[in-house]
Amino acid sequence: MSGSKTYEQLVAENESLRWQLEEANETIQAIRTGQIDALVVEGEDGHELYTLKTADQTYRIFIETMNEGAVTLNRDGLILYSNSTFALMVDLPLSKVIGLSFDQFIAPDSREEFDALFKGVWKGNRKIEFTLSSTQKVVPCQLSATALELDGGVCLSMILTDLTLQKETQQLLKVNNEQLARANTALQVSNQALNRSNSNLQQFAYIASHDLQEPLRKIQSFGDLLKSQFAAQLGDGVNHLERMQVAAGRMSTLIKDLLSFSRISTQQNTTALVSLTGVVNMVLTDLELRIQETGAVVKVDPLPTIQGDKSQLEQLFQNLLSNALKFRRADVIPQIQVSSQTIAASEIPDSIKPTHQADTYYQINVSDNGIGFDQKYVDRIFQVFQRLHSKSEFAGTGIGLAICEKVAANHGGAITAHSEPSQGTTFQVYFPTEGNI
Repeated sequence: MSGSKTYEQLVAENESLRWQLEEANETIQAIRTGQIDALVVEGEDGHELYTLKTADQTYRIFIETMNEGAVTLNRDGLILYSNSTFALMVDLPLSKVIGLSFDQFIAPDSREEFDALFKGVWKGNRKIEFTLSSTQKVVPCQLSATALELDGGVCLSMILTDLTLQKETQQLLKVNNEQLARANTALQVSNQALNRSNSNLQQFAYIASHDLQEPLRKIQSFGDLLKSQFAAQLGDGVNHLERMQVAAGRMSTLIKDLLSFSRISTQQNTTALVSLTGVVNMVLTDLELRIQETGAVVKVDPLPTIQGDKSQLEQLFQNLLSNALKFRRADVIPQIQVSSQTIAASEIPDSIKPTHQADTYYQINVSDNGIGFDQKYVDRIFQVFQRLHSKSEFAGTGIGLAICEKVAANHGGAITAHSEPSQGTTFQVYFPTEGNI
């Protein structure tokens, strides 16, 4: 029993072994990270110097720190070298990867393709998509393999790039594309329903322009006949007859305006170049008699040429200029000006939303010195049948400005107005400059 070691001796020996193990691990790590290029080992014949054969420091650091897995195999498929990234990919400590067969990390669905690579790579470089498998997970990879002549013979060097994020992105893109396809299908269904609705609306417009107008024309014709042939017998009834004819005329005008609005809402736009100066001059020619009657002074600055529907643009300016003449102040000569300027999109008020996004817009101003209106009603005036004045004050159907808004929208733009009571009104129409002159 005299040869037995004491407890204190065992503790000291254990501590010495633990220290030597830590020193050995630190040395191995230093070799891997390129911190040392040689070792001095004490042997029976004294100290001996061992130079590391793979002591290319920069290369070793690169291999150890890169994001791709790096593995070297011999011809039997045993792992001779692995970097830390590959060890993380297979969920094993780096110290346990060396000496294992790479075969155990091949997913079943990649077996055939990897075997073909392993068989043919010794004659040239190869690259495949490959699934790496461990007990905890599978990792889709791109595997690049090259045969290298090393001191121990020909070995296979492989770089494995993790494709997990790329595959997840591809899957997300696939899901998004499927959702987009479903949305496109739903949009096609909606477009078909809209086309049917437009077709029905056009049929209604035809009926309104023919079948509904015909009874009104008969009412007016018979009224004229009664007045001319039986006025004496009717007596005070002539007044009632005239009121009936006025109502029939108002209904006819309303139907015509509704027809104009429906046509603008459904017809296809043409994209011919249209001179707005020419359009305004044509409208002023049509309004020449009313301009003379009111003594109005109209000034028109040079206006741009845009792509659009001439007929629709004529309706827009017809309504704006007619309103400027209609809503004039008593005993005040109407002053009307049509001007234009080019502005940046950022200068358009946030409340105005053109239907086509552009960097710059033409702003067409139609200003008058008429009766004006309270600015709080600016949205209301562009709605169908919305009026700020009674029919007894100013004639009209309340559709004209709704037509203006529809025309501006059809041309990628928008319309708004600025006004004060008794201070006149300025209508501002915006058209995108892209594709226009």
